[in-house]
Amino acid sequence: MKSFKTLLISSERRLFSSLNSPTKIQNFLDSLPINFELSGETYMSPRRTIQARTAHCFEGALLAAAALAYHGKKPLLMDLRTSAEDQDHVVALFKEGEYWGAISKTNHPVLRFRDAIYKTPRELALSYFHEYFMDKGGKKTLREYSRPFDLSSHRPESWITAPEELFALVHELDDSPHVAIAPAHLLRKLRPATPFEIEATGMTEWKSKERAKKRT
Repeated sequence: MKSFKTLLISSERRLFSSLNSPTKIQNFLDSLPINFELSGETYMSPRRTIQARTAHCFEGALLAAAALAYHGKKPLLMDLRTSAEDQDHVVALFKEGEYWGAISKTNHPVLRFRDAIYKTPRELALSYFHEYFMDKGGKKTLREYSRPFDLSSHRPESWITAPEELFALVHELDDSPHVAIAPAHLLRKLRPATPFEIEATGMTEWKSKERAKKRT
């Protein structure tokens, strides 16, 4: 990604330069209102996300991956895949030594930032399992996670500064190798979240006059 920085305008370089740690990247994402996609589905590049000052989980993860790449880290994504009735979630991965963490954009109290304390991507993915449930009925829905999806092989102009919706990249991530959370016979025995747990995690950070299309 040698040409990455030359593609950026000065304001983008200043922003990425300031986002020099996972904590600072997460704090910046937290400051952006959630993208409720009220005018239609979007998958914006980091450039467009910065301009729009809004993001949903995929857009936030992509911006985080770009910021990590700016500082010489691998731009890695992880797709958290759910059962059909729920919505997937995407995070950016980072490492501190041998330990994994995640940067995440979400409108809910859970599915958020993970400090780098996990020995493997699987450990990190499992940390999202118990609080990943439906608002009605409490069904736990996380079923698979992708192996770290490395954006290094993609041309920076195809995802960091692209003007178009990144549907092809979304499909590529979705089609990448995924690993099952647990065997099917165990998933059939899951205890649902209780009404108290559902109520306690039902808050949202950003409000919209219309219902959001994405849970995350």
